[in-house]
Amino acid sequence: MLLMVAIASVSFVAGIIFMLVGAWPVLGFFGLDVAVIYLAFKANYRWARIYETVRLTSDSLLVERIRPSGKVQRWRFQPYWLKVQIDQPVKHDSQLVLSSHGKRLKIGSFLSPDERVEVANALQDALTKLHRPEHLR
Repeated sequence: MLLMVAIASVSFVAGIIFMLVGAWPVLGFFGLDVAVIYLAFKANYRWARIYETVRLTSDSLLVERIRPSGKVQRWRFQPYWLKVQIDQPVKHDSQLVLSSHGKRLKIGSFLSPDERVEVANALQDALTKLHRPEHLR
């Protein structure tokens, strides 16, 4: 809110200065700039509310993606056949993909590359531990 007030104040003062020297249409463009920045912040905050949960049990891996609107999408995988894939070396646009029986799901697209690697390693470690014979007893 403070940033928007500062941007609006600077734009208003600059617009008034232009208006006083005879370039009155510039005031409208400064107002338009403030409106576009405000809408960009609103869209960014809305998309920041997307989140995913990943739950691993002995018989399934459940991924839930919750959208800002509250809509929930669910995918279920059998963990024994699940593959966790991420590009090596990791780049900014590397994707974390879960695949099993012809189904593929990209997860964690909102994470940084290092966070995606961390999730992939944690998930792979949990799957490896789940597949050990001592876990099945």
